[in-house]
Amino acid sequence: MSAALEPAAAHAPQDDTARPAPRDPAFLMQPERLAAFQPSRVSASRALMAQAIAEHWRIATRRFDIGADSAGTAIYEIATPGGTFSFLVYSNTPQRAGRTGRIIGRTWDMTGALVEGVATEEVVETTRRELPKLYAGRATPGTLIWCRSNRSMRVFDATVAALASGRQPDAALVAQSCYLMRNTGLDGNGTFGTRSFLALEEGHALRHPLAAQMLAAYMMREFAADLANHLAALQSPDAVALSPEVRRFLGIGNGSALGLILFINNHPRLINAWIAAREKAIAAARALPVQAADERLANLETLVRRAARFRREDRMVYDAFAPSALIAEELEAVAGLVAALHATGSKAAYPLDELAAQVTARFHPETEETLLSLMIELVPEEADHLARSMIVTEEMAVQPAMHAGALRAILRREYDWALAMDLARPGAYEHVWYKSATAEEPRRGPKAEAPPGTFNLGLDVPGLVQTLDAALAGRDTEEPVARLLLVRPDLRQIVARVQSLSGLPYHQPRVNIMADDFVPAHMVRLMNVALHGVDKTRDYLARNLRGVLFHGAPVAADLATGADPDWFYPPEPHA
Repeated sequence: MSAALEPAAAHAPQDDTARPAPRDPAFLMQPERLAAFQPSRVSASRALMAQAIAEHWRIATRRFDIGADSAGTAIYEIATPGGTFSFLVYSNTPQRAGRTGRIIGRTWDMTGALVEGVATEEVVETTRRELPKLYAGRATPGTLIWCRSNRSMRVFDATVAALASGRQPDAALVAQSCYLMRNTGLDGNGTFGTRSFLALEEGHALRHPLAAQMLAAYMMREFAADLANHLAALQSPDAVALSPEVRRFLGIGNGSALGLILFINNHPRLINAWIAAREKAIAAARALPVQAADERLANLETLVRRAARFRREDRMVYDAFAPSALIAEELEAVAGLVAALHATGSKAAYPLDELAAQVTARFHPETEETLLSLMIELVPEEADHLARSMIVTEEMAVQPAMHAGALRAILRREYDWALAMDLARPGAYEHVWYKSATAEEPRRGPKAEAPPGTFNLGLDVPGLVQTLDAALAGRDTEEPVARLLLVRPDLRQIVARVQSLSGLPYHQPRVNIMADDFVPAHMVRLMNVALHGVDKTRDYLARNLRGVLFHGAPVAADLATGADPDWFYPPEPHA
């Protein structure tokens, strides 16, 4: 696309009195748009870093008893205003047999646990015994997360060899993966007896969604770098440690697949809360009364140019998503628009809203969503408040006294997209969701190939909505819903869901996940990128994604002394 945009005056006049508002769910909840979302300050990993930087968290290594064979134990302590935590690491000698990122794996390069308080030796040893059992094991009281990771063998070994020889690892090699270890499991919120999120008390440092999981991932990243330095030092007295530049560049790898789509189905209130928080923060930024020479515009231009450079240096190849070269070129053009706004200002009531509208009209959705995510940095206090206030419960209950007419009105008002779907067309029910007998993970396959009686794990929202609407069509509008459920108990799930989620704009992606044209990678990317904050999410087979968490984030030593809050979108290390 052309780098030049028409001036604002060339566009149709806008209603300057209308304050920018969160975007229409009919537009926003389309799968292609959701997949275009970019990491932002309200993404879980970035929200955690904003908190750690602002509160000057202190991370200390209490023990690092690991031999040249990589076997041993490390213990870290994280001191925060909202409590002290221990991160327990059980490092293993790498083995090829049984090595997999799937839940059926039984061999990991490290396992770990995030525990409240200062871990006693009893907690350390009990966790050492129980954690490898996974579902047969039991976490100690106060345990928040059990986690596992494996090395990127080629990059990790090459890094250790380089450090042992007195030099930094090859920049091109490091940039190919951007991590030394890859997360293969972050389990909490009651799993294995870990502490439930909703049980965390007021003032708890990790009392916002996925904060405990993100802290465990961050600590795995810290351990990976510490281990590489340690092994290099054991190999040679001339060894050097990872430079701060390289160490910050290296994140923790993250792989995700179809299970995240089931997560979206099972956590509609959380999905709504997250997207609503992002949209409220964007709307607040678009409403800022910026003028010429406003320092916030200069900051935004810097951030956009940094994002452009980051995409230009991105070495990943994408199948289902836009190539980074395209987004980089467009972001440079957007940076020019921001620079012009900084230089001359605008007569619009909301100049940033006008800018966003121009970018929406001219550029790729990923370019637009990158700009909007960076705008959130202009309202950091509001964004941080929103990120830490998403405490929801997913419990749903039937409201039996609701009139049938009122229930049908909800369907007509909030599920018109589902009612309009042609579910009788060929391919509308092409696939079924099931649990793999060999990998114990969710899978999606042709319905025609599924054995008779296969239980479909997928939630067919459009089909259930249409079935419920048809059942309501012949009922008295004043009749309580309880009477319908007496004769149609199979509709209880969808009735509870529709009633409980009424009024929430962003809880449901508008898509049929059974259809032949559904692209799973779109929904997986929503979770990975927008909610988790993963960068460089390369897609495989339109369903699996691999990316990097905490790419460029401050390291432990930075947090206590004052880390850069604009750490994201790091440059490649120098050769």
